[in-house]
Amino acid sequence: MSKEQTSFEIRLKQSAAETESLLMRLLSQQVLDDEIARPENLTAAMRHGTLNGGKRLRPFLVVESAALFGGNHETALRIGAALECLHCYSLIHDDLPAMDDDDLRRGQPTVHKAFDEAVAILAGDSLLTYAFDIIAAPETALAADGKVQLVSALARAAGVGGMAGGQALDLAAEKNAPDEAGIRTLQAMKTGALLRFACEAGPVIAGASDDDRKRLRVFGEKIGLAFQLADDLLDVTSDAATLGKAAGKDAGRGKGTLIGLHGMEWAEKTLNDLTREAVDLLEPYGAKAEILQQAARFVANRQS
Repeated sequence: MSKEQTSFEIRLKQSAAETESLLMRLLSQQVLDDEIARPENLTAAMRHGTLNGGKRLRPFLVVESAALFGGNHETALRIGAALECLHCYSLIHDDLPAMDDDDLRRGQPTVHKAFDEAVAILAGDSLLTYAFDIIAAPETALAADGKVQLVSALARAAGVGGMAGGQALDLAAEKNAPDEAGIRTLQAMKTGALLRFACEAGPVIAGASDDDRKRLRVFGEKIGLAFQLADDLLDVTSDAATLGKAAGKDAGRGKGTLIGLHGMEWAEKTLNDLTREAVDLLEPYGAKAEILQQAARFVANRQS
């Protein structure tokens, strides 16, 4: 293992631990009951769907993209936690019987299995709205203009033109397999939109230039495509014990994928190309960008 890889893995684990700690505080009953009583069963479901480990890659990308431009670390952690709440809402809803119908998430029963479907829907709704509460809160040390930019960008990444719209296209694809352009569109929306937001959030937090924000946005788009392609490869080659969720579901449900269209060899080559393009985008920042460049390689080579 190289020194560079060791440094990256340490940073990723540290960021995950910091994010987990902050999420525990934000989702504690004491914080949630600050002014108005919240149903304990609902808040327990929110915690079950959020405080279940994971690499916390999206918050990590927020923190590291902010650090690249000298952004405030605590602010970046809060924005990352907000993004993770929204991401976990999407997982809770994706796992529902009407959607992807999964019983396992990160090696644990999904929220609708641990509680019930109605509570799972409401837990997802609550995490979605709480994400914007966290960004807008006075405790998030960011000027109002920056908060507005982040709220707008996250709403677009999560909504009908982003993740939710991508999920709708994905469900439709089970009945009518899309062509290659359709697959790329739904994947960029469903998976790529939140990863893109994570990368462009950093320049906003740090008050960097529009050019920097655009460059990090493109970087996020590249690793979003790479993430989905790696996910499709894992769905074909891995198993539930390794993934922490069901494997082989795409083929089982007749979903069109780029691997299905072009084969494994093409997918592996394309994944390498996307990684190289993402790494090259950050070359102008020199050594400061090494951790983010390693993140691009990690996305492509992950095993779960």
